[in-house]
Amino acid sequence: MRTMEPDRILVVDDDVRIRQMLVRYFEDNGFKVNAVANGAAMRSELAKNSYAAIFLDLVLPNGENGLELLRELRSTSDVPVLMLTGQDDVTDKVVGLEIGADDYIAKPFHLRELLARLRTILRRRTSSDATRASNGEDETLAFEGWCLDVSRRRLTSPQGDDVALTTGEFDMLLVFVRNPGRVLSRDTLMDLTRNRNLEAFDRAIDAQIVRLRKKIEDDPKSPDLIQSVRGVGYVFTGRPERTPK
Repeated sequence: MRTMEPDRILVVDDDVRIRQMLVRYFEDNGFKVNAVANGAAMRSELAKNSYAAIFLDLVLPNGENGLELLRELRSTSDVPVLMLTGQDDVTDKVVGLEIGADDYIAKPFHLRELLARLRTILRRRTSSDATRASNGEDETLAFEGWCLDVSRRRLTSPQGDDVALTTGEFDMLLVFVRNPGRVLSRDTLMDLTRNRNLEAFDRAIDAQIVRLRKKIEDDPKSPDLIQSVRGVGYVFTGRPERTPK
């Protein structure tokens, strides 16, 4: 297995000026940066190297769609993805977050803001890993036949299959499983998952809930485990059991 380099990022954008600008700026800020122009080149890079994060353009050449590339990526990887787009469209933003984007920024953007957003995403992941290590969290949380391996950040279905979760999805599910029966507002969920980089965008939380339901519910449209509480937030109804490893 390839080891992820904590300072290596991949830029996927068909605009050569943007690629050059991002490579120059982020390398000046201590990152190793590779930049490609399309989905085929992205796949080739990911087959050779592991990345800490990806900047992915929404609109690419030859009819390629960044959202479809993100969907493809999320079927095999939880690498953090920050979407870049030329239009600040709320619908595109929600769709991207539903598919599994970690953050979203419209062009033209300020490089310092992009750097801050990237650092927030990476810090959240590093902080989660460090917190689990310092707390000695080497455990499996079981609920309704599902197994959530905290130290390895893995979810296993009742049938024994691994279920891929993004960083945000895993953190969200972990919060729910550790707070069964407690009604959690969107603000509380953003605080507990350290997801404030999404600018308190309520629909970003809803998008993550939609994705989680598709992965753990028998009927995502009529969920049993993660239920909505009208006007308040969400509640996890499963009955978790902690099993030290």
